[in-house]
Amino acid sequence: MNTSLLVIIVLAALALFAAIFVVGIYNKLVGLRNRFKNAYAQIDVQLKRRYDLIPNLVEIAKGYLKHERDTLEAVIAARNAAASANTGAAANPGDPAAMKTLAAAEGTLTGTLGRLFALSEAYPDLKANTTMLSLMEELSSTENKVAFSRQAYNDSVMTYNTQREIFPSSLIAGMFHFTAAELFAIEKAEQREPTKVSFS
Repeated sequence: MNTSLLVIIVLAALALFAAIFVVGIYNKLVGLRNRFKNAYAQIDVQLKRRYDLIPNLVEIAKGYLKHERDTLEAVIAARNAAASANTGAAANPGDPAAMKTLAAAEGTLTGTLGRLFALSEAYPDLKANTTMLSLMEELSSTENKVAFSRQAYNDSVMTYNTQREIFPSSLIAGMFHFTAAELFAIEKAEQREPTKVSFS
């Protein structure tokens, strides 16, 4: 076997190894990106359930809180803004702008719901309404599911971001435009707490 043929075989083997290596890293990044998108889909399901419960809650409260129209309207407006922000985030999970908009909208919604719940404490008939109690229990359960789903999403994003930043994955990530994903983080300390539901 002559030397030039041996060099060609070695170079071809190295090129094949490099191609397999690049494809392996690329596929891993795709898998991790799909994992965090799937994790966001779980958040999306729970948020939509939350958004569906809120109008029913407001409708029941409306009969008792006739003089609190501003609070009820603020809850519905915050719900609509959060639902719209969620639609944007669901279209592109991990997008920094969409996730920050969603986090802010969710924080506002949590705050307005907190005001509604605080107000409802002053109305014994509302506190005793079985439909209201049932909705509050469902909302509380949904809040817990949102928190668990958000944690799973953030864990997936962290794994993806770490993989795309380490060498040599960072080279492949840059070459194929694997951008960093944004965590679903709630900024204000008071917004970190789930909505407190208490009709005792």
